[in-house]
Amino acid sequence: MQHAVVVDGITKFFGNVQAVSDTTFSVNEGELFGLIGPDGAGKTTLFRMLVTLLKPDRGTAHVDGLDVVKDYKALRSRLGYMPGRFSLYQDLTVRENLTFFASIFGTTVEENYDLVRDIYQQIEPFADRRAGKLSGGMKQKLALSCALIHRPKVLFLDEPTTGVDAVSRQEFWQMLRRLNGEGLTIVVSTPYMDEAGRCDRIALMQDGRLLGIDTPDGIRSRFDRPLLAIKADNTYRLLNALRKYEHAETVYPFGEFVHYTDARPSVEPSVLDSYLLDEGFRDVQVRRIDAGIEDVFMALMQTNEAET
Repeated sequence: MQHAVVVDGITKFFGNVQAVSDTTFSVNEGELFGLIGPDGAGKTTLFRMLVTLLKPDRGTAHVDGLDVVKDYKALRSRLGYMPGRFSLYQDLTVRENLTFFASIFGTTVEENYDLVRDIYQQIEPFADRRAGKLSGGMKQKLALSCALIHRPKVLFLDEPTTGVDAVSRQEFWQMLRRLNGEGLTIVVSTPYMDEAGRCDRIALMQDGRLLGIDTPDGIRSRFDRPLLAIKADNTYRLLNALRKYEHAETVYPFGEFVHYTDARPSVEPSVLDSYLLDEGFRDVQVRRIDAGIEDVFMALMQTNEAET
């Protein structure tokens, strides 16, 4: 299988801060690859090195077979990049932005319209509106159209759904899947764990380091301990009660539930139910659940912190 992206030991410092640390991974051609992690994990710094906007301090990276440092001029015409912050010209109209970006790469909107048609048609009724006056979802679609108009080989999207509503997020991922289905290699970063399951493979990132790379199901299967979801009438008091329990290993809030793991090899839900009833809780719910990607991320992060 051919690789569209190959990263080998790439490292970046900002003063004494190591933003990306000895990172190695590869992305297959035609893959939808996700880089998952919270703000400050190093995702944007890594992306900027891969799209030739920053030089790595150590290591190498190749995109579409070209070195991101030595071949940066030739590479820029082969990749599409949508940064996390809206970076188009806000005083230009929708049509003017798209035409401008097409001309930069020596092409026209008409020549590659088929590639952006499904996306651009949704904002075409507002073609004469200034970009700065668009809603978050419409800005997102315009930025994606501009990143695609020169028909790139690899598309990099840095947190493209941050700050948009849930419906726009879903529409955006549907658009990505259609593009990926046409053979486009896509590398996308996101802080939203629920979006990880939409990717072919994902890399979990924290403090500039990769914690694990696998398919979403492969990542979930790494959780090797019983997991309980617990709910009571007072979540804050529930957290404190569980954290002081002598056998507690991890206790994290997840919405209206608390996710709990026990230091013992196994534990029955009835044991926790009895403990909480003795602590004065009523209407307690305790059930076994399968681990999600966020549960695995928290466990890997805890292991990484202990090793560091």
